[in-house]
Amino acid sequence: MSEEVKQPANAAPSSPLDSAVSAGPGPIDANDSELKVVLFGSTGMIGQGVLRECLLDPHVSSVLAVGRGPSGQQHPKLKDLLMPDLADYSAVEKEFAGYNACFFCLGVASSGMKEAEYARVTYDFPMAAAQTMVRLNPLSSFVYISGEGADSSERGCIMWARIKGKAENAISKLPFKHVCSIRPGAVRPLHGIESRTPSYRIMYKMMTPLWPLLGWITPKSITNTERMGLAMLRIARHGAPKSVLFNADVNELAALVPPRPAV
Repeated sequence: MSEEVKQPANAAPSSPLDSAVSAGPGPIDANDSELKVVLFGSTGMIGQGVLRECLLDPHVSSVLAVGRGPSGQQHPKLKDLLMPDLADYSAVEKEFAGYNACFFCLGVASSGMKEAEYARVTYDFPMAAAQTMVRLNPLSSFVYISGEGADSSERGCIMWARIKGKAENAISKLPFKHVCSIRPGAVRPLHGIESRTPSYRIMYKMMTPLWPLLGWITPKSITNTERMGLAMLRIARHGAPKSVLFNADVNELAALVPPRPAV
């Protein structure tokens, strides 16, 4: 059964002494065979795929699923950390100590959102998570799920792309052991996984008979939720060939992961 930890409603930030005492043993290197993963966005389509692969991987010993609500999964090595404010971890920092990989899959559609509102989710949230992780676990890896079309110049006219690019740039400068961003394009959901966005669910169901054809016509432009999870675990252990990856890179990295028995 997964264990659920709720943030104290009025908890005060821990003191430097408290942090030093609760940090436990020294930092765990992300190149170690055993991974301890912090996962943001475990209920989204990509996050569900990543969580599945983490739980199936015998060399992932624990997963901390962070979000405003529970992951909805039950597993002996899974723990939910419920956070009302995903921009402030001061009251629960000790929960992050000792982890050596962080996968940030949390995202939101920009439609109907004001720039400041969208930036809070797309920039403030991942930066708060990344800064906390790298400070507590300097030998950890961090993978940020961005979006195809993100604007690295940060000067484009498309709001969501500009903010995604800003987040990519800022995260890439943090001193992680391994750090990269992934810009997924078309991602096929597998193993019963569905998007939480109603319009996307309808679109994916309509595309079901087309996926094999699209995969044959443009194999490099399409990936799936399983490959996303496998690639991110590979990056956590061995790093990425470049700072920004696309679907073709995801497929190549996933192919390097040794196969395991079918589930």
